[in-house]
Amino acid sequence: MNIVLLGAPGAGKGTQAAKIVEAWGFPHISTGDILRKAVADATPLGLEAKRYMDAGDLVPDPVVIGLVKGRLADDDAGKGFILDGFPRTAVQAEVLDGELDSMGKSIDAAILVAVDSKVLVDRLTARRTCRGCGKIYNLQNNAPAKVEVCDACGGELYLRDDDTVETVSNRLNVYELSTAPLVDYYRDKGVLKEIDGDRPVDDVFADVHTIVKG
Repeated sequence: MNIVLLGAPGAGKGTQAAKIVEAWGFPHISTGDILRKAVADATPLGLEAKRYMDAGDLVPDPVVIGLVKGRLADDDAGKGFILDGFPRTAVQAEVLDGELDSMGKSIDAAILVAVDSKVLVDRLTARRTCRGCGKIYNLQNNAPAKVEVCDACGGELYLRDDDTVETVSNRLNVYELSTAPLVDYYRDKGVLKEIDGDRPVDDVFADVHTIVKG
C-alpha cells in the first residue's frame, strides 16, 4: 500500500510511521532523509539541492520531486511505502501523482492524524531537551524521574526556542495555511482517511491498521 502520512507537528506521525514499518515493513520515506543522503552521496540532484541549502533557500519542487521519484523506484518500495513530509502542498501532490502514474503507481491512502491545535501546543511546549546528551523528554507522557534533570546523563533539561508557545503557535498556523488545500486535494481524490490523533498511541494505530489492512 502506498501511503501519504499527514498531520501537524506534534500529531504523532513519526510514531505511527514507525508502527506501520514494524507491522508491514514498508519503507518510511522522509524528504529530509532523502536530501541528506543525496547531498552526502554527491549525486547530481544532491549537489543541486546543496546549493540551495547552503544559501538558506528552499530546495525547488523539481529537485525534491526528482529525489523522491528516484527513491520510490528503489526495490524496497515496490510493495508499498510511507511518504512523510512530502508532498506539503496541493501543487506538489498533483506533480507527484503525475510522476507516480508514469511509474505505474498511485497513492492508495492519505492518512491524516488530526489533533486539535490547543492539544498540539500543549504537547509541543511540554518537550524538554538535555543540554548534555540531547535526549528529548515530554513532561506529559515521558517525564524524567527528577524535574529538569536528564535520566541518561544527569544534564540540565531546557525548553528549546522552537518549543515556546509563540513559536509553536506560528508553526501550526503555517502548517494549517499550507496543508488545508493539500487535505482538500486528497479528499477530492477519494483517498483521504482522517483519524483522531488525540488518543493513546495504540488506539490511533488500531485505526491506522484498519486503513492499511484494507
